[in-house]
Amino acid sequence: MSQFKRHTITAALPYANGPLHIGHIAGAYLPADTYVRFLRLRGEDVVFICGSDEHGVAITLGAKKEGVSPRVFVDKYHHMMKKAFEDFGIGFDIYSRTSNPVHYETAQEFFKKIYDQNLFIEETSDQYYDEQEGIFLADRYIIGTCPNCGNPNAYGDQCEKCGTSLSPRQLINPRSTVSGNTPVLRPTRHWYFPLDKFENWLREWLIEGHKDWKTNVYGQCKSWLDQGLQPRSITRDLDWGIPVPLPDAEGKVLYVWFDAPIGYISATKELKPNDWEKYWKDPETRLIHFIGKDNIVFHCIIFPSMLKAAGDFILPDNVPANEFLNLEGDKLSTSRNHAVWLHEYLHDFPGRRDELRYVLTSISPEAKDADFTWKDYQQKVDSEMVSILGNFVNRVMVLTGKYFDGKVPAEQELPGTDDRRKKILTLYQQAHNDLNQAVKEMTACLKNFRFREAQFQMMNLARIGNKFLADTEPWKLAKEDMEAVAAILNYSLTIVGNIGLACEPFLPDGAASIRRQLNSDLFEVARKQFWQKEELVHVVAQGAALGTPELMYKKVEDADIEKQMERLRKTPLTAVPEAAHAVAATKALKPEIAFDDFSKLDIRIGEVVAAEKMEKSDKLLKLTVDDGLGRRTILSGIAKHYSADEMVGRQVTFIANLAPRKMMGIESQGMILMAEDNDGKLRLIRPTEDVAPGSTVS
Repeated sequence: MSQFKRHTITAALPYANGPLHIGHIAGAYLPADTYVRFLRLRGEDVVFICGSDEHGVAITLGAKKEGVSPRVFVDKYHHMMKKAFEDFGIGFDIYSRTSNPVHYETAQEFFKKIYDQNLFIEETSDQYYDEQEGIFLADRYIIGTCPNCGNPNAYGDQCEKCGTSLSPRQLINPRSTVSGNTPVLRPTRHWYFPLDKFENWLREWLIEGHKDWKTNVYGQCKSWLDQGLQPRSITRDLDWGIPVPLPDAEGKVLYVWFDAPIGYISATKELKPNDWEKYWKDPETRLIHFIGKDNIVFHCIIFPSMLKAAGDFILPDNVPANEFLNLEGDKLSTSRNHAVWLHEYLHDFPGRRDELRYVLTSISPEAKDADFTWKDYQQKVDSEMVSILGNFVNRVMVLTGKYFDGKVPAEQELPGTDDRRKKILTLYQQAHNDLNQAVKEMTACLKNFRFREAQFQMMNLARIGNKFLADTEPWKLAKEDMEAVAAILNYSLTIVGNIGLACEPFLPDGAASIRRQLNSDLFEVARKQFWQKEELVHVVAQGAALGTPELMYKKVEDADIEKQMERLRKTPLTAVPEAAHAVAATKALKPEIAFDDFSKLDIRIGEVVAAEKMEKSDKLLKLTVDDGLGRRTILSGIAKHYSADEMVGRQVTFIANLAPRKMMGIESQGMILMAEDNDGKLRLIRPTEDVAPGSTVS
């Protein structure tokens, strides 16, 4: 058991302006669900909190685009997301919403508690206003050139290219992401949270007190603090939102990033109206936020400062944020429909929730961005879930049915000194040691939010089981030593049972299948012992009748994968504004050229066969490219977007007849063509299907 009496686990409130895709699931919700299942298996007191985030400018703009009211708009997506979570088996204790009355009351009370301490700064200042749309623009709805690095698409609160914290007035050539027009400055009154006054406390609490946090989380927080914090506006001029609870604040609502995290508290109130405070105010409660990396600052700096200002709330003990998940080598995009939508997956792959859970956990972007591909999905399901896990369980069940009429054989001491039995005993002891080690490593990883490695150790139980069966060969012993066969299959059934217990945080449907197959009355007691002792336990009783063997998982058909790939191939090439985020304006067209000018370019497809980062350069990768005629060296300034390892084996589009150019003493023999996203990120331009190196682009 842990040192804490209870745990409050939150998963980031998804924005109610679109369906859920696998990037959302891999980033916050699946890791949180896995961890909560683990805690509950260990007998911990846990509340698992989530809900829809339903306020902000993006909601009003999305509703306007669909021609409905904000209430109708958020109702649609709230129910869509809630159902998708339920169908996928994410086990929230409550999935609430920030438009509920209890949340309005809680957020307004929170505001008043800080306001009554005279902490807020009330200030009238000029803010950017979009005359065409008739709205004041939130920081994320203004983009312009970063004064620090020159990124033309920096947001009004931060440049995502260099990481500098900004204010809208610092941007060069600002423009509205809503209309694309240049905004004007108009005076408006707002209340500001004095984040700068909490800077020293944050350094002590976070930088000195939480060095054990994930490096991506700790590093981003330290960077923000090193830049220096500034007061942040926590009110907005909007019709949709939580009204500022002051008599002279008509037309003002709470900023969505002030009200949204309070949603964790209001949802807990809704769940446990009589004792919610022990989950938010008792120092013996552990608070953990599961989020994606784009929410780190809000959960690690702003919300803790708000909790500190309110005075009697606990603070997050950990914030295990994940990086981003890409799809088929490209950024997930709502606007281009370049995504695997959760509700569509559940429709296309009925009864296969475990498969998506397994694959997403196996590539979990815990320390760096990861890439989901349908071929990898198929390979992992077929070669691991089917061939390793499902195969082992089925072999044990079928062999027990064949030799012992579907009943658990007797556990044997295997007396004797012959070489065969000595070998079996040696294999048994080796397997037992390896299995216990895998269980200990699995639980250690779960405790430390390393879910990818934890799941690998879970699957190791099946790998070890398969090896034990293959090495002992009970089917060969059946003609001459049934005592040995009984001993082998009794222990193999024990392994199956322990796999069923180990599966529960990762593969709940698979765990249920094993429980049905073993049909054991010992499961409840065994579960408690397994997760608390962190070692193998007895799960089956001698002579007990087993259930009917099941095929836990089935292979993925090529046709199913082709259907998904065809859907992605229909993705439009040009993105349109996404409702979920501020939209960066597309660059203006360059001057017109004649066709003859274009026809001079020899554009080809090559394959990267080797890559290395150039020393003394943050930007350059040295690529060796197979161009169909031989190999050439190309230096490309993409090191901040792709690692050398990521580039090897990829096809690239390059200009083959560009005059060679020497850089850092090396001759570059071409130019790799890239697409620059509206947010300044570079992406490879490559064919949707592999072609022969040297193929020309025309």
